[in-house]
Amino acid sequence: MTQALRAFAALLIVSMLSACAGKGDLDKPPPPLGQFKLGLNIVVAKGAQKSPVSRNATPEEWQAALKKAMQARFGRYHGDRFYDFGIKVDGYALAPPGIPIVLSPKSVLVITANIWDDPTQTELNAKGKQIVVFEGFSPATVIGSGLVQTRQEQMDRLAYNAAKKIETWLLKHPEWFPAEGAGAPENPDGTPGTTPAKAPEPDKAGAPGHSPDHGKAAPKAAPRAPLKARAAN
Repeated sequence: MTQALRAFAALLIVSMLSACAGKGDLDKPPPPLGQFKLGLNIVVAKGAQKSPVSRNATPEEWQAALKKAMQARFGRYHGDRFYDFGIKVDGYALAPPGIPIVLSPKSVLVITANIWDDPTQTELNAKGKQIVVFEGFSPATVIGSGLVQTRQEQMDRLAYNAAKKIETWLLKHPEWFPAEGAGAPENPDGTPGTTPAKAPEPDKAGAPGHSPDHGKAAPKAAPRAPLKARAAN
């Protein structure tokens, strides 16, 4: 394919993407998750494996992209109980420019997610949930996202899809998110949880976890490793 034809294809796809651009489902009311309220939003990307056929991305860039996507999706919930996320980036591939159709590598992101009930510091999933996400079908991925999308656009799209998959995973476990007055969630072994005190409200800046009591274990609970360290395991 000549340079002129490649340029024409790129312009065509960019115009198609512009026509399809939007916020996805983020402008709609979120599905119910009991009294869910976003607490700690921790992303660890150090040590992530990069595919041999991939653009480069730093751990800090992945952390920023995923934290932004998680905040956009889960910040829509306004319950009274904090839940904390720990996400580890296991590996990724960001499609570089290639020959359209014939050699158009796809982008992919692999993460491991964990969630904690903040007031009791109980890890709700006994084992980290590994999630694999692709860019999904779009005009860009038909020809090759590396040809018409920047590295940042690819990362943002993968992060959006990862946050959505995490939400879908949580919706399959309504027992983790009891309605108001229903008591604490069950422990991972199925035994009833303890009813903790109400989680503190965010500080004036609106950031969760800045209250002196936020993130502490319930009274008499055994000491636990810092959340960031647990998320990285």
